[in-house]
Amino acid sequence: MSQVYRSTRSAAEQAITFEEAIITGLAKDGGLFIPSEIPQAPKDFLQAWENLSFEELAFEIMRLYIADKEISDADLRQLIEKSYSTFRAKDVTPLVKIDSKDNLHLLELFHGPTYAFKDVALQFVGNLFEYFLQRKNASKKEGEQRDIITVVGATSGDTGSAAIYGLRNKKDVSVIIMYPTGRVSPLQEEQMTTVTDDNIHTFSVKGTFDDCQSLVKEVFADVKFNDTYHVGAVNSINWARILAQMTYYFYSYFQLKKQVGTSDFHVKYVVPSGNFGDILAGFFAKEMGLPVDKLVVATNENNILHRFINSGKYDKVPVKVTYSPAMDICVSSNFERFLWYMIKKTDGGNDDLKTGEIMSNFMAELSSTKGEFNVSQETVQAARELLDSASVTNEETVATIKETYDSTSNKYILDPHSAVGITTCLKQIDAAQDAPNTHYISLSTAHPAKFSEVVNLALGGFEGYSFENDVLPAELKQLSTMPKKIRLIEHADLKTIEDAIVEELAKEKKA
Repeated sequence: MSQVYRSTRSAAEQAITFEEAIITGLAKDGGLFIPSEIPQAPKDFLQAWENLSFEELAFEIMRLYIADKEISDADLRQLIEKSYSTFRAKDVTPLVKIDSKDNLHLLELFHGPTYAFKDVALQFVGNLFEYFLQRKNASKKEGEQRDIITVVGATSGDTGSAAIYGLRNKKDVSVIIMYPTGRVSPLQEEQMTTVTDDNIHTFSVKGTFDDCQSLVKEVFADVKFNDTYHVGAVNSINWARILAQMTYYFYSYFQLKKQVGTSDFHVKYVVPSGNFGDILAGFFAKEMGLPVDKLVVATNENNILHRFINSGKYDKVPVKVTYSPAMDICVSSNFERFLWYMIKKTDGGNDDLKTGEIMSNFMAELSSTKGEFNVSQETVQAARELLDSASVTNEETVATIKETYDSTSNKYILDPHSAVGITTCLKQIDAAQDAPNTHYISLSTAHPAKFSEVVNLALGGFEGYSFENDVLPAELKQLSTMPKKIRLIEHADLKTIEDAIVEELAKEKKA
């Protein structure tokens, strides 16, 4: 199988390999890498794949996107097995019933080492980086300069710790993670800063997540710096993250089929969305043939995606601080990938080069003082055929955590991001426009222990409730007592960040 990748913003012919797309992370023109074609699942996949393990299913899906001349079958299977051996759940991403409603299910994605959905992708990405570097360096003579990667990423909470745990102690890989000071939960900050391995560096940056994300893009755009330090990406701009996340859409579909005992059902996936990477994986799964009725974007009060789906206007507004901080994002980077495909279907006239030109112009408008762009009615209509959306307030988030705990037989405890998803499900169910036998799968993106303040606000009034006993895993209780490694960045600009990166890399050499 042959598969090549291109940039969303390119108006010129180009084709790069899977390895180049993963190692490079971001295209030189600022665009994101996408597959030249979305492959189709085999015609009989609904029967042939339904009893596969998560790992076996991951292999079948990834094989469609990675040429076997780049990674052999044996090596790909080994990478997958190694990546998911770190998970606490046998099913990796189990589907659980929320029994307050007959048709409501939660896909638990938080059973990896950092208790967040990002682990599903970043354990795999870390192993991929190591695999490619080992292969490149195997033929180097003693004393010859080795290939390295300096991973530079921004996080609104969970990506940082998942990347750190996926890449700690990886040979020839250095990790720089930036997060907005005071805008991640205390436990999320502890998960990042208590990893003191020599190759791990955390920057607490004064500003917002969008400020951190913009700095990452500026670092990538600095050709001289990039050539010297070989900058790589672990944010959801890295294609491998989207690829790894596709598996749990297929896997949860097969789990649901077994739970309802029939293939005669409809399914909607509801995804708490910030940077759009998680739901983008669902878009690819649907395009590959998975029978999904609708993908529903669940946003908090920072609802750029909800506004776009309703209006066709993509505009930046100041970020609000909410109870679901991983979704406090002004610009959803991965939406560019989805929009590329919508434009190609409509104004792009099915022409890759014309589509790239249109996309490039839109992104230039967004980054200008204008700070917005408008797509055609045809394009937004194409998006609406695939997506629905809702916006959820802080008050609704707390109310849903409380109501779910009170109305489920096992007193299920949601984190605030998952509560945004469940609130959206309930709104959709109440709208009563579904086909018969429609089931909702809401993606649970993090363990509630990571958001003690909001969970306690919702549940503190219940008799017998205890955060220590009912929520907090023993593994996470230890973090507050561990030593921390952190660098504070008061004034964030490109030179300050690059100088700080160079200083941290020099410390590694001395260690």
